[in-house]
Amino acid sequence: MTPEVPVVLSEMAKLLIRNAAPGTPDGERANALTLSSMLIALAAEVWDGAADRLVQENRALARLLSVPAVETDLHLSVLQAQNDRLRDLLIIAHVAAEDAGDTVRQEAIWAELRTSTERRALSISLV
Repeated sequence: MTPEVPVVLSEMAKLLIRNAAPGTPDGERANALTLSSMLIALAAEVWDGAADRLVQENRALARLLSVPAVETDLHLSVLQAQNDRLRDLLIIAHVAAEDAGDTVRQEAIWAELRTSTERRALSISLV
């Protein structure tokens, strides 16, 4: 699971404060600054694409579930709440498809889950 941007930024703030202290060994400071730099770059990447990814995902999930896609508020917190709600509905739909032996529906759900995973890939992702 990818940590949320605010969690990463909070941890980085702690690292920076700890490594600003006098007497911090140079090696430790260099490691912390390198890690902080990498995390800032990844946080920027995630933040920049978050709204677009959530809108794409919410639209795809809404189509799959045959429910209306609601995009009146593009705040990340609202888009994420909608995504969470749609994913809860997707679980119910997937269970129903399995119980009914509806392999076409199951494959459509799995296809969207694969695509969703690909949307979340970062520039440093190995796959």
